[in-house]
Amino acid sequence: EVQLVESGGGLVQPGGSLRLSCAASGFTFDDYCIGWFRQAPGKEREGVSVICSSDDSVAYADSVRGRFTISSDNAKPSVLLQMNNLRPEDTAVYYCGAEQTSVGAAFWLSINTINDRLGEFWGKGTLVTVSS
Repeated sequence: EVQLVESGGGLVQPGGSLRLSCAASGFTFDDYCIGWFRQAPGKEREGVSVICSSDDSVAYADSVRGRFTISSDNAKPSVLLQMNNLRPEDTAVYYCGAEQTSVGAAFWLSINTINDRLGEFWGKGTLVTVSS
């Protein structure tokens, strides 16, 4: 059974850091794009960051570039999202989604954001709250 499980969310003060983890089971990362998406209350879902194994590409939304870093651990396998300098507007439920594709990170992030998709399969999400 293919499964993605997110963890690492919580309450943090502005300027703080969190590291989210997306643990995968039932498949390997070969030729997969795995991304983080988020949805804040009353807002549309947006793509945050993606990593693709076919070409080792990564992509970030403009709103998080320079603050968030995505990485993968193929041995576990899992995808991590290190979030630094968090802002109140980063408050959202964060989901990881995956899809077997070779289109590259930037395109996959864009097309899934435009079409409000989380990829081929996804987890249940983890809540991140940034507040003082």
